[in-house]
Amino acid sequence: MNLAEVLEELHRLGDPAAVKAKMRYAIYAKDSLGITHKQLDVLVKKIGQDDKLAIALFDSGLYEGRLLCGRLFTPQNLTDELLGKWVVTFENWEMCDTFCMKLIGRTKWALPKAIEWSAQEPEFVKRAGFVCMVMVAMADKTAEDDTIRQFFPMLLRDANDGRQFVKKAINWALRTIGKRNSVLHGEAMQWAQKIHELGSSSAKWIATDAMRKLNVPSIKLRNLPKN
Repeated sequence: MNLAEVLEELHRLGDPAAVKAKMRYAIYAKDSLGITHKQLDVLVKKIGQDDKLAIALFDSGLYEGRLLCGRLFTPQNLTDELLGKWVVTFENWEMCDTFCMKLIGRTKWALPKAIEWSAQEPEFVKRAGFVCMVMVAMADKTAEDDTIRQFFPMLLRDANDGRQFVKKAINWALRTIGKRNSVLHGEAMQWAQKIHELGSSSAKWIATDAMRKLNVPSIKLRNLPKN
C-alpha cells in the first residue's frame, strides 16, 4: 500500500465515538480519527515493514498515522536523528508506549535513551525514558545486573514528580526491575523503601504499590540474564 491508500483506509476506519472512548483512558490526541488497536493490527500485517511509508505516515501529522509509524518502521534502521524528532511529539501515554515497546525498546537505543530521556522535563519524553527502562529490564536477556541497577538512582531522582504518567512509569520500571531476578528483586525492595522515605505523595504511592506487588507469594521472576 502507498501513502494515499493507507490514509484513505484510515479515514474509512475512523470512528468519532472511539475518539471519545479513548478519552476515558486519558488518551487525548490531536488529529485523531478514532481507530482501535485491533484495526491497526490488521493494517500492520497487511502492509509489513516499510520505512519510507512509516516516515511519510508520521509526517502526515495524523495521529493514527504516527501510531502506525511506530509499528511499521524497521527497528534496526533507527537513527538518533529520527528518535529525537519523534520523541518530542509524543502527546499521550499510548503514543509514547507504542514507540517504546513496539519499536525502540528492543534495539540498541533502548539503554541510552532510557538514560537520556528520563532526565528530561517534558512529561512524555521523561515517561519514554522510563518505559525504555522497562523494556531493557524485560526484554534484554543478556544485560548484566550492573546495567540494570544503574536505573535505581534515576527512579529515586524523579520519584517526587507528581505527574500521573511519570510516576506510573517509574512505578512500572521499579516493578519490572524487581521481577528480573532474585538479586534485583531484593535491591528493588530496598530502593522502594528509599523512595518511600522521600515523603511526597507520589513517592509514597510509587513505593507502596511496588512493594505490595513485588511481595506477592506468586510472583514470577524472569531469571535474567541468560548468557
